[in-house]
Amino acid sequence: MADGCWPLEVGKPSANSQNQELIAMKIDKELLDSLTQKAKASERLRMNMDMRTSQDDASQRMLNALEPGTILPIHRHRFTAETVIMVRGSLKEIFYNDCGEVTDTILMQTGGECPALQIPAGQWHTVEVLEPGTVIFEAKDGAYTPLTEDDILTI
Repeated sequence: MADGCWPLEVGKPSANSQNQELIAMKIDKELLDSLTQKAKASERLRMNMDMRTSQDDASQRMLNALEPGTILPIHRHRFTAETVIMVRGSLKEIFYNDCGEVTDTILMQTGGECPALQIPAGQWHTVEVLEPGTVIFEAKDGAYTPLTEDDILTI
C-alpha cells in the first residue's frame, strides 16, 4: 500500500495518455473476505478500506465491512449527501427526524428491492446490520471531516 491507496496488481495493465501503467483494482471475494475478517476481529465490528486513488483525492470513497452488533450512532453529514451501495449482505438503513423519531426504515440487500441509496445532506440516519459478512460501498463529497457533537443525535 502506498500513500493510503490500495492498488492491486490484477489483470493486464494498460497505458493512459501520459504513458503510465494503469492497474485495475479487483474487488473480489478474497478482498471482501479479508476485509470482513478484519471487521470481525475489530472491537467495533466494522472495518473500512479507503478507495481513493491518491492523497490529493478530496472525495470519500470506501468499502465498509459491517458485522451484526456494530453500533453506529445516529448521525448526519451536514454538508454532503452519502451514497450507499450494497456489495454483499443486508442491513436496515434507519432514518430519524430532529426529535429522534424514526421516520423511515429501508431494507437494503444485495440483489433485493433496494440495493442502493442516496442519503441527502443533513438526514439523520444509522444502520442495523442483519447478516454476517455485510459490505457496503460509501461515497461522500469532499475530504473526510470527523463528526462533531452537532452531527450526533442523542435520544
